Amino acid sequence: MEAGRDAAVKCWPTSLDKSNMLDNTSNMKENPATNRQPDINRRIAERISALRTERGLSLDALAKKSDVSRSMISLIERGETSPTAVVLDKLAFGLGVTLASLFEAPRPNASPVARQADQLQWTDPESGYTRRNISPPHFRSPLQIVQIDFPAGATVTYEAGPRDVGIHQQVWILEGCMEFIFDGKHHRLQAGDCLAMQENQRIVFQNTSELPARYVVVVNTGFLTT
Repeated sequence: MEAGRDAAVKCWPTSLDKSNMLDNTSNMKENPATNRQPDINRRIAERISALRTERGLSLDALAKKSDVSRSMISLIERGETSPTAVVLDKLAFGLGVTLASLFEAPRPNASPVARQADQLQWTDPESGYTRRNISPPHFRSPLQIVQIDFPAGATVTYEAGPRDVGIHQQVWILEGCMEFIFDGKHHRLQAGDCLAMQENQRIVFQNTSELPARYVVVVNTGFLTT
């Protein structure tokens, strides 16, 4: 076994057989919610612009804090480009919020219930992974729950770096197999496994298997005020 690497696990779905999992992924891609991507991009654009304004940041200032170019931020805020998950994570870091917070703003008297049909879905244009916001939208809570469908062979690397206040999160694998690399360690997880980590370092998410994976992320956002 390599140093800093978990014992090898079998990258094979345990909750579904191979044919069922492929059928499930196909159905996920055909979900009508995925056709709302342009509306979601507009929502992201408005949210980033509002957060930047609330914090009194110019485009140049946010570009410096997030390591995203001024021109890219401008395009995103005008809704003229579809930002990747990596870019959104950098902007979230610069704005002092979580990635999930860029999709919807808290509102007073928001419903504590999130029906499955109303849960927002967004697909990363670069990796093809799809995230579903499970938590009730706009409802203030110290926790955020997100479900991820991660394609076979895909890799996403988040490099935002240390935050003023650490964000704790736990990843629970529902189907398939995922690998996570951070803090000099390589973790292999299969269905049923759970991993705890902090969003204060470079983290690599990857699926090197031949099947898609599905997992849930629970994020502690208790320190956030927006």
